[in-house]
Amino acid sequence: MGPVPHGSATATQVVRRSIHHGQESLRGLARRYGINQKTVAKRTSTADLPTGPKKPHSTMLSRKDDAVIAAFRRYTLLPFGDCL
Repeated sequence: MGPVPHGSATATQVVRRSIHHGQESLRGLARRYGINQKTVAKRTSTADLPTGPKKPHSTMLSRKDDAVIAAFRRYTLLPFGDCL
């Protein structure tokens, strides 16, 4: 079983493959599959597009941030989960 698209997804892999190899106009393909012409135009590949941030950032805290959090926890005596 392949990946499950989100509920609003209309361009499944089968539809994308058909669009990629179709000889019909953008308007005709969009009408046939019930999707926007812009969606048809940007489907140059049958592969899924990557999701998530374009430039992922580090999830690690800096030494300064770590020291601030440690000092706050010592001062308040709160567990880590409550500090979030």
